[in-house]
Amino acid sequence: MNQADVLEIARQTFFVILQAAGPIMAAGLVVGLIIAVFQTLTSIQEMTLTFVPKIVIIFGAVIFFMPFMMNVILEFTHSLYARIAQLS
Repeated sequence: MNQADVLEIARQTFFVILQAAGPIMAAGLVVGLIIAVFQTLTSIQEMTLTFVPKIVIIFGAVIFFMPFMMNVILEFTHSLYARIAQLS
């Protein structure tokens, strides 16, 4: 295994992290933006108004996107095991 292989695995790792966490982070971003606009328009500055909907939406997004996230992680793991098998 040379330096190019290590860099390729690191690149794939970051891409898998973005694929797995991206949908959940996007859901939190969208909900946070909607709540921020609502708070700005109504001048309601209640702290629980920001946290409770975000927690509920992120929990729902984790449940909804779990099969996709598991697929991405499993494919990456299988590709790593295939690389390990090629080394020997």
